[in-house]
Amino acid sequence: MNFVSTRHAAPVASLSQALAAGLAPDGGLYVPEVRPQPQHWSARGSLAANAEAVLAPYFAGDALQPDLGALCEQALTFPAPLVPLSTPQDHVLELFHGPTAAFKDFGARFLAASLSRLQRDQSRPLTIVVATSGDTGAAVAAAFHRQPGIRVVVLYPDGRVSPRQAHQLGCFGDNIHTLRVAGSFDDCQAMVKQALGDEELQKQVPLSSANSISLGRWLPQMSYYADAALNHHAATGEVLNLVVPTGNLGNAMAAVLARGMGLPIGQIALATNANAVLPRFFHGAAYTPATSVATLANAMDVGAPSNFERLRWLFGEDDVALRGAFRSESVDDAAIREVITRRYAEAGEVFCPHTATAVHLLEQLRAEGAQGHWAVAATAHPAKFESVVEPLIGRSLEVPVALAELLERPAKAEACAPEYAALREVLLG
Repeated sequence: MNFVSTRHAAPVASLSQALAAGLAPDGGLYVPEVRPQPQHWSARGSLAANAEAVLAPYFAGDALQPDLGALCEQALTFPAPLVPLSTPQDHVLELFHGPTAAFKDFGARFLAASLSRLQRDQSRPLTIVVATSGDTGAAVAAAFHRQPGIRVVVLYPDGRVSPRQAHQLGCFGDNIHTLRVAGSFDDCQAMVKQALGDEELQKQVPLSSANSISLGRWLPQMSYYADAALNHHAATGEVLNLVVPTGNLGNAMAAVLARGMGLPIGQIALATNANAVLPRFFHGAAYTPATSVATLANAMDVGAPSNFERLRWLFGEDDVALRGAFRSESVDDAAIREVITRRYAEAGEVFCPHTATAVHLLEQLRAEGAQGHWAVAATAHPAKFESVVEPLIGRSLEVPVALAELLERPAKAEACAPEYAALREVLLG
């Protein structure tokens, strides 16, 4: 299996080369040169075993192929349970049981395990540069903390993440360098992409990415969808329809790729916050990135979702077919608050703001007559957003042990202007 750029102007790369590069030289995102054919699947037991089976076609013939099983066992050490909701045939896929209480832990740990193997024979350290709207940076920092031969530079929009997210981002130290940028996530993402495309800089400082633009983040995120769908189908005979909260589209694209491999996944609906670039496109408007606005679901505050390139690639640049394949809706802060408040009062269910956008869309789909079994991807533990959730439900939330341990550490982040020159100086320092 080789990989090509969504922009068709970069050399073909092996999996290892694509992982190490992060972004293709032409600024595009790496995608499989040939998509695996759909096949019949059966559950393999553990999450790691199901992940190994699903990832195997992408690792075929690569230097990392012999390590795939070990990579899955090393990275996927925590569960992703499918839990029934109070409404019939509805479920929540809990993706927040990792070390930083967010779904990003799955991909970040897999990428870290992969790159640490690729770095073993390298004489120069690798710098991972990553933009975060809240959860990615902490997951990447935790995964790469004290990994030999690797430095991480994290950029986050100052004042636009929750207090606990900000603490997580700055609490690692050692080989983790955290920058609080006086701008938006889109500013951070643009700076990272410019660094990855800076050939002169790369000659001095080898760089890679750990955002969802990275194959090493995107591909392993198929694992929890595959695991949930296979086990659910084995138990019920039903395919699993999904509602995915999405900002940069990486998590949703993992579900889309898994479905294309023949896994028992049905419809995929995309819930966004007030940053409605995707819903506007799916409702018929031209795809037009916009300046992001701050919302309660801050990790989805994205005005230019990078993985839209991959989504278009998947549909052969056919926007008519693409629009017909998905439902996407925007959920504002008032609706997020209402869902969190009402679902707790009615059923004792507690959701983070991002998960609440997906619950809102699922309720809308059911009201319109949607049938079958559905699961909402719960992307983060509600305790990461206590300042939003606790006043709405009227009680304090228990903090997961791993998150509590991170919050006890001192935290520090360096101020950074929203300009590439400021990041370049840090990377050269």
